[in-house]
Amino acid sequence: MSGLNKGVGKIEVALKWDPAPSGAPVHDLDLVAAVYTAEDPHGTPAQLVHFGSRSPDGTILLNRDSRTGQGFGFDEVMTLELDRLAPRYVRVVVGVAIQQGGGRIVLGSVAGSAVRVSEGYTELLTDDFAAVSGATAATVAEFTRNGTEGWTFRPLSRGFDADPESFGSLMGSARP
Repeated sequence: MSGLNKGVGKIEVALKWDPAPSGAPVHDLDLVAAVYTAEDPHGTPAQLVHFGSRSPDGTILLNRDSRTGQGFGFDEVMTLELDRLAPRYVRVVVGVAIQQGGGRIVLGSVAGSAVRVSEGYTELLTDDFAAVSGATAATVAEFTRNGTEGWTFRPLSRGFDADPESFGSLMGSARP
């Protein structure tokens, strides 16, 4: 819980995976966050934060970016300060996309992959992508603003067959 409001505030999303086997194309997974306004909550993101970027107001930041999965534990980390987002933003969707430079790679073929969503010491979600193993990208979490109640969290496991560029425009779409 954050401040005087009920709901989530400062969130950390962490991603881990094992490096590709020797001689295989590198596995490069990326965290992506899409921010939506009340006028278009399932359309075009007003902000898109991914590798090499941050939100213009500094509320969403990719703290660590791994290109290979080498390291111990969670190698890629994104911080979302939802309680600092301007009131016009009402929805944030967070997902994972695999760079497809070395051929088609799906989440199920990346050993040791997992995502963790937490607020402080409270773990909100841990997922190993088993439900979306055939996808090249997937959403993992959705945060929505409920007026005076603050932000709420909902797990959102939804797979996509998309490269990182097109995933950014698809990830917040309404379910068919």
